[in-house]
Amino acid sequence: MSESIDETLLWLCAIASPIGEERALCDAMNARVERAKPAAPIRRYGDSIVVPLVRGASKGTKRPHIALAGHLDTVRTENGPARIEGDRCFGAGSSDMKSGLAVMIALAEQIDHAKTNVDLTLVFYAREEGPFAENELGPVLERDPELGGVDLAVCLEPSDNKLHLGCNGSIHAQITFNGKTGHSARPWEGDSAVSRAAPFIAEVAAMMPEPHLIDGLTYKSVTTITQAKDGGRGRNVVPDRFVLNVNHRFAPDTSLAEAQARITSLVSGRAEIVFTDLSPAAMPNASHPLVRKLVEVGVRGVEPKQAWTDVARFAARGIAAVNFGPGENAQAHQKNESTSLALVRDGLGIVSKWVASIA
Repeated sequence: MSESIDETLLWLCAIASPIGEERALCDAMNARVERAKPAAPIRRYGDSIVVPLVRGASKGTKRPHIALAGHLDTVRTENGPARIEGDRCFGAGSSDMKSGLAVMIALAEQIDHAKTNVDLTLVFYAREEGPFAENELGPVLERDPELGGVDLAVCLEPSDNKLHLGCNGSIHAQITFNGKTGHSARPWEGDSAVSRAAPFIAEVAAMMPEPHLIDGLTYKSVTTITQAKDGGRGRNVVPDRFVLNVNHRFAPDTSLAEAQARITSLVSGRAEIVFTDLSPAAMPNASHPLVRKLVEVGVRGVEPKQAWTDVARFAARGIAAVNFGPGENAQAHQKNESTSLALVRDGLGIVSKWVASIA
């Protein structure tokens, strides 16, 4: 089993799939999973596929329905050729999240349909690493005839085989400060937009993480200036425009509207605001019986998800969802990305044991 999943992860990493270029991997994934003989035909939407892997023996049989979900795309970082060195697999997406995809493939190829007491669907989708509106999981959830009825979705994002519950929401806002040009030899004739922004930048820098205790887990709301641009027309011109990108991460007990109001209040009329990306948060679902069962089979820990993930997309449609994956969280989006093969093997063992434990 360990050799098989090692080779599967290496195979995945050898097929480049930077965001927007997932088609080759989607084609290869479709062909490979088809050979695992899913219970019903694979459904394709763009560069995403839904695999009805296991279904009940008779029509109308009601039993738990679980979806395992993973994105095909990777971020664009510097990586060498896909390779295995010792206990580590190197390559773009090895941690985020082709390690999770490897678990999904290995499970499909080894599962005993007759002994499985749960309906199991695999979702492989494109464009997760970009803006919320371009993520293909959105239209997949809208169009697929079965996904709306699953009891629990598991996003196999890198979490070191820990169960990460819920997720923070995320807002990106373009904040534009306006001033008036002038010659830098006579700055009193202008009005520097950079200087106008200085108090706001200092206020954001002084903000401390705001803890939110939910279901015994502490989520932190944070606000960060991540970009500063268009700060001037020339080195001897007083700048009349200064644009900042503000990223606000907010806890699951905060709505998108409340988070937007927080940014509006922070700016307090001093600049123009354009909200460029709006991603809702998701509650933890700690008490869900299938989540409790997953905890019982031996996850390495239970933690709040400080980042945003697609559990929020499922949650927005009334579907309980959690994060659990074998990739190394600290390796996500890193140059020369790699992950522990031991973690990937253990992740497959945990997921297999969990699925087998459901009566």
